[in-house]
Amino acid sequence: MHILLILLFIIGLLALIPFAAAEGAIVNTDKAPAALGPYSQAVWAGDLLFLSGQIGLDPESGKLVAGGTLSQAEQIFNNIRAILESQEMDFKNIVKVTVFGLDIKEFPEVNKLYATFFPENPPARSFVQAAGLPAGAAIEIEAVAHKNGDIILTNVSS
Repeated sequence: MHILLILLFIIGLLALIPFAAAEGAIVNTDKAPAALGPYSQAVWAGDLLFLSGQIGLDPESGKLVAGGTLSQAEQIFNNIRAILESQEMDFKNIVKVTVFGLDIKEFPEVNKLYATFFPENPPARSFVQAAGLPAGAAIEIEAVAHKNGDIILTNVSS
């Protein structure tokens, strides 16, 4: 009986290893653009994954996609998807999004595109007009994901 308890304890500890390894881990994937400066694509802090602001860079060329705000926003969501998938996550795991745009008048069109990536139970979000963005981008998006986000984001309206 004593040995069985010890074995169960050891198995329990081994089950925690993947989660402990994620704590403070830096995330980098070649499926998304490399960082333009001294920052990481994303960083784990406990159960939360903090994604750095993404601009509409093509991961292969490293150049901003042509076509303006909507084209850049679509590329950004593809880049965010790549980072999430590298961690076995998807858009359902996102709990907070911050959008920085050069022109608040483009918010309605960006909002329509945004809704296609979050069709139900969308995360909390802010949209901020910025005076300027890196590399001449028209839009930048950052996100926070939770490893069990699809469980957390349920409709609890009263």
